[in-house]
Amino acid sequence: MRKTLTFFCVLVACSGVFYSCSENHEESLTVPQSVRSQLTSLGFDLIKHPPIAVDNGYIVEGDIFMTQADMDNMKPATRVPVAEQYSTNQLVTGLPRTITVYMPTTFSSANFAALDEAISRYNAQNLLLHFTRVTTSSANIVFSRLSRSQERQGILGSSGFPTSSGNPYGTIKMSGILESTYHLTVNGIATIMAHEMGHCIGFRHTDYYNRAISCGGSASNEGDGGIGANLIPGTPSTATLAAQSWMLACTDGSNRYFNNDDKTALNYLY
Repeated sequence: MRKTLTFFCVLVACSGVFYSCSENHEESLTVPQSVRSQLTSLGFDLIKHPPIAVDNGYIVEGDIFMTQADMDNMKPATRVPVAEQYSTNQLVTGLPRTITVYMPTTFSSANFAALDEAISRYNAQNLLLHFTRVTTSSANIVFSRLSRSQERQGILGSSGFPTSSGNPYGTIKMSGILESTYHLTVNGIATIMAHEMGHCIGFRHTDYYNRAISCGGSASNEGDGGIGANLIPGTPSTATLAAQSWMLACTDGSNRYFNNDDKTALNYLY
């Protein structure tokens, strides 16, 4: 994976990984064959989107963190039809509900401004979920920085899906070089943060049935991954890059606010 990339020759996969025009899949070599086989049976494409071994688990689809236990609890994948917005089987429960979010002071002022912007985007929708930033680490969602090695692989952020008990996924890991290396603006970083927060409350990628819509290349329908890819009623039958959904699998680092279909999906679920 190249360390120095330009926006003329990259895609930001899943708001999570920069892929250069000449991809290098060396990171996938550290993933045991047994895990690779399990991920394949769950419907994940390991050729175009190689898994990355991190901490005590793996990052798949570019920004979804899974442990071995997570994979063991999943069901074999099924292929899903064309649809605009997807949710997981498990969502945040106990509505109405306030979700607290914590970011340590080791992050830059731009990151704090981006988090406040991401939170304001959700709260402006008047959902039954309300996000608020707090100053204590005993929050529902805690931000932390990716390791330097993960940043060197091009990972921008990672998160997961709601728990079986109806709580949001509790950790979002972010790159600390979004400004210095990728030159992202506050709004660009806010879009990535809002995307990861979307996963935490149960959203799949808008173009999950065909990642080529935002990532380029040939069509790729990855199935439900054993955790659900449920069509959200009221959303269009096809996704488009022009619509600029905040949950598209790939982004160029630009600002993506909630479009009308995103708002429909948010209001349907929450």
